[in-house]
Amino acid sequence: MNIRLSEAPKTSASSVPDPVLFGFNGPSGHVLGRGAARRLPAGNAATLGSRVATALASVGAEELIGGALPFDRRAEDCLWQCRRAPAPEPTGIAPRGLPLPDWRLRHQPSATDYARAVTRALAMMYEESGRQNALEKIVLARTLLVESQVPIPVEALMSRLHADRTVTAFRVALPAGPAHPQGRVLCGATPELLVQKTGRLVLSHPLAGSARRLADPVADREGAAALAGSAKDHREHALVVEAILDTLSPYCRDLSCPEGTTVTSTRSMWHLGTRIEGRLRDEDTPSVVLASALHPTPAVCGVPTMRAAKLIAELEPVARDFYAGAVGWCDGKGDGAWYVAIRCAEISGRQARLYAGAGIVPGSDPMAEAAETGAKFGAFLAALGLPADAGLEGLRKDGED
Repeated sequence: MNIRLSEAPKTSASSVPDPVLFGFNGPSGHVLGRGAARRLPAGNAATLGSRVATALASVGAEELIGGALPFDRRAEDCLWQCRRAPAPEPTGIAPRGLPLPDWRLRHQPSATDYARAVTRALAMMYEESGRQNALEKIVLARTLLVESQVPIPVEALMSRLHADRTVTAFRVALPAGPAHPQGRVLCGATPELLVQKTGRLVLSHPLAGSARRLADPVADREGAAALAGSAKDHREHALVVEAILDTLSPYCRDLSCPEGTTVTSTRSMWHLGTRIEGRLRDEDTPSVVLASALHPTPAVCGVPTMRAAKLIAELEPVARDFYAGAVGWCDGKGDGAWYVAIRCAEISGRQARLYAGAGIVPGSDPMAEAAETGAKFGAFLAALGLPADAGLEGLRKDGED
């Protein structure tokens, strides 16, 4: 099969810097793809392996393949082939444009309506308990639309997102379309590594089960201890770890969780996390193929996966698009890292659509899950220079947010 790569638009003015197609900055270092790029032919998870294999055959020593995989495996991905650029030298000058001078928020759905959707999902779980293919877990998300009077500055936003060095700040250019003629950028600061490959070594670090960080140190430690002892959260987390082990097992000679499940943290959240390590049977398996096989995990979808994904489409009023998919990169050897696209927003001109979700299992409390999504908006709101607790607005009063 002869597949051609399509050329992306090039900048004509020498004074205009090469466009950034994707960038990742976190504990594992800084990776940046920019310049004249070629987008891989459009396709979904069913054709990803063949399209990537064709592209890797032409990847130069200083080139990368990177981008985003959507939540819906049937939808088109967005993968770019471009040159690897050096990390920018720090200037000591913060990019301007934030905080936003004027803005308004719109919750979709409201906290109350979100809690109703959680209640409906729980009713299905209790009704189906013990049946074959019964719903065991579902991750329900809601969005927060930020509208500003001025364009949202991506460079300033990325600088703020990277202030929390425990997460990986990322940006991926998405294709423009009729609804977004000025283009789109997926930006975020994800704490969750989906998969990393270096030679034969493979690593995943799923997170599931969360609690909000608190300003008071004593209360914050108590929150972490409560999460560590929560049977409900450990049940939710175990479903994710089991699914990842089952998916990676055919690709690996050996696979283990040497540290067990531990409590990890970012600036805004506590999480249950398990580090999974393995050794691949075939060193040439590209990291993006592993990422495609893994996502969406129960950490962002549910169990059983297909059943949960179908119900998500029914219960969530806003399509996920690339939220809860995967973002990352790989080099010509297939080595690279892919992250779960959470704690993120789609930026388009004067709008930013934030996404946040919570895992629902038997024993979940609908309003507590709504509060968890509100807390997860906090880090991104703070990066925009907005009140971090604005995502909790619908939990402080009745009615629409």
